Amino acid sequence: MNRLFSCVLLTALFADAAAAQASRPNVLLLFADDQRVDTISAWDNPHIRTPNIDRLAERGFSFRGNYCMGGDSGAVCIPSRAMLNSGRAFFRLRHDLGGEKLLGELLGENGYTTFATGKWHNQEPSWLRSFQKGKAVMFGGMSDHTKVPIKDLSPEGKLVDPGPTRKFSSVLFADSVIEFLEGHKSDRPFYAYVAFTAPHDPRQPPMRYREEYYRNRPPLPANFLPQHPFQNGELTGRDESLGAWPRTTQLVSDQLAEYYGLVTHLDEQVGRVLKALEATGKADNTIVIYAADHGLAVGSHGLLGKQNVYEHSMRAPLIFMGPGVPRGKSSDSLTYLLDIYPTLCELTGVKPPSGLDGHSLAPIWRGQKTSVRETLLLAYKGLMRSVRNERWKLIRYPPINHVQLFDLVNDPQEVKNLAEEPRHKARIEQMTTQLREWQKKLGDDQALTVSNPEPKEIDLTGHERTPDRWQPQYLVEKYFPNWY
Repeated sequence: MNRLFSCVLLTALFADAAAAQASRPNVLLLFADDQRVDTISAWDNPHIRTPNIDRLAERGFSFRGNYCMGGDSGAVCIPSRAMLNSGRAFFRLRHDLGGEKLLGELLGENGYTTFATGKWHNQEPSWLRSFQKGKAVMFGGMSDHTKVPIKDLSPEGKLVDPGPTRKFSSVLFADSVIEFLEGHKSDRPFYAYVAFTAPHDPRQPPMRYREEYYRNRPPLPANFLPQHPFQNGELTGRDESLGAWPRTTQLVSDQLAEYYGLVTHLDEQVGRVLKALEATGKADNTIVIYAADHGLAVGSHGLLGKQNVYEHSMRAPLIFMGPGVPRGKSSDSLTYLLDIYPTLCELTGVKPPSGLDGHSLAPIWRGQKTSVRETLLLAYKGLMRSVRNERWKLIRYPPINHVQLFDLVNDPQEVKNLAEEPRHKARIEQMTTQLREWQKKLGDDQALTVSNPEPKEIDLTGHERTPDRWQPQYLVEKYFPNWY
């Protein structure tokens, strides 16, 4: 009798454990590259076609005030991805994420099957710690969306070269995660990380997608300039060399059309992934996150890249959809991409490691909080430091002792610098104090002024090119084959 009772008890315990495991939400993280927040139709852009991302916004919760904190590298994607996967500010991180408890690693230790495809810019050892399965993983070096250098994870746990592929990058990565979703038959919850490389350059969407926007050209950014008004220290870097100075309206219009084409093509692949998820029957118990590593200038302020702390470059899309998440709601609270880590810890019931700089965002959509921070810091190398609150944004350029102050409520495009107006002197002092407080908190020792400032005047001597040699595809393939 006792033996029978013990068997029944054990059976019940195992059944309860299996049921608890199956009830934990799956996680699908869709991560774009270089996508501005104003390239989503549902987020107030009638000039772009993004029906699948729109559907996520309609069925989920949008964080419209979301940011990448910045970076210590011209390839801002490296620190951005490091922050997302560690939940910590880039000031505290190594690019290879050594010594960090990574999101995929933590979920894997807590019963999740972890899978990844797409771009991983933080070296192979950290990827291997994070994921149990993987296919079509890109560790850098891409100069063509149809010739992606990839590695697959073998059954022996080694990253191996599967040979060349001619699929467009967005299709390749969508195919890989769809194969994983269709093949995941276990009751274990899954965490799937899908890091697309679009709409990053080279701006080469499939022809019909670029033609769509060549025929119906999006308007130039409201803050378009032919040239940045002063030397910010990053005017001749890799991204800014994708077009001649001064920027012409034709050049920016062409690049925007191609950029929009990449976004729309990416959106279609997002739709394929979501359709495959629904076909598995697991969609109702899956948290879907759509985000991007940062934005991009593409003509705003005369710039093309993301090596600056203006809104167009540091803001990034962020949408959550899934069980317990309100439908069709949004918040303008100030959030970071690194908040994704602690948010997913809360939603999956996994204890987060100590020392995270991010905060769970779930209390915002539950109505328990209106915000998780009153201000946020933005930074780029030793060249720029910024702090913003709900209305005001201060930017300091230490090497040239230059200051900008923007009223983001009345001037969201950051066109009118108010820093020289005497009535804002006290505000600048107050916000500079807040900036220093952020620096102390994060261990940033960058001085905000220098005794011998460099000149602000722009000198681009030696950086002129003939028109044919300024074509983005030419530059990327000839001069930057190993940078992506």
